[in-house]
Amino acid sequence: MQKRNTLAMITVTLRPMTAEDIDAVLMIEEASFLSPWTRTAFMHELRVPHSRLTVAEQQGQVVGYLCGWYIADEVQILDVAVHPACRRQGIGEQLLQYALAEARRRQAQAVHLEVRRSNLPALTLYGKFGFREVAVRQRYYANGEDALLMTCFLSLEEH
Repeated sequence: MQKRNTLAMITVTLRPMTAEDIDAVLMIEEASFLSPWTRTAFMHELRVPHSRLTVAEQQGQVVGYLCGWYIADEVQILDVAVHPACRRQGIGEQLLQYALAEARRRQAQAVHLEVRRSNLPALTLYGKFGFREVAVRQRYYANGEDALLMTCFLSLEEH
């Protein structure tokens, strides 16, 4: 049984990602994923009009980030990660809460994401925010693992 960190939620500053953040983001990305995004991918997302990249910063250091597409009345969360040394301290929650608040502000009806079936901490976090499994993308990842497509239907929530 894994013990949850009992420290209070870390306070971070959330702000738009800039090109100057890419080195720190890449370090987190490479420590977090089997098939990490590249510098080119992040630079591309910084230029895409419907893409929003947010970093979580603590004491001048990037400790997490989230990338999402805001298109019409839907949001697709593409990438989210927290530095391994800072996990289980509420940073992922703050990033997700920020993304959902932005989705509501833009009057989105739903927020979608894919997550590895084996990523239990992420599944727990997403469930806490009302995401539900709506489909399975079989053999979605390079290693053959399935992805769960999860959706949070904002139009069904009480505001």
